[in-house]
Amino acid sequence: MSRKLLDSSLSVTTALPAAGATANSASIDLRQTTADTINEQFEVQVLLPATPSLADTKNVTITFQDSADNSSFAAIPELATLVVTGAGGVGASAATRTVRLPSSARRYLRISQAVDSAGGSNTGVSTTLQLLF
Repeated sequence: MSRKLLDSSLSVTTALPAAGATANSASIDLRQTTADTINEQFEVQVLLPATPSLADTKNVTITFQDSADNSSFAAIPELATLVVTGAGGVGASAATRTVRLPSSARRYLRISQAVDSAGGSNTGVSTTLQLLF
């Protein structure tokens, strides 16, 4: 099923951090207090534009995280990280990851994005995390 409906209140945009640092997006409230099957009704998408300044062999790593209290976040083990690697002196191409949340996902969702040390200046690039219905 193709998901195309977007709600601007369920989308966050976050600039990549400086090289050797990590930045977390704002969270999206899934509005559920206990794990149930509502997560299976929508997908989550991360959009990472091209990163032309990403140094060769250096990575941008994006990890999906969840939390029950919007304070203590942890990686969602069922969801693989998105990793892009700079190459050829031109950085990395744009990347998109669309996943269905596992039914065990907790109420709040965010992404954690890390740029390797000496990864170049990528702070002008912003990722988008959004729910698709």
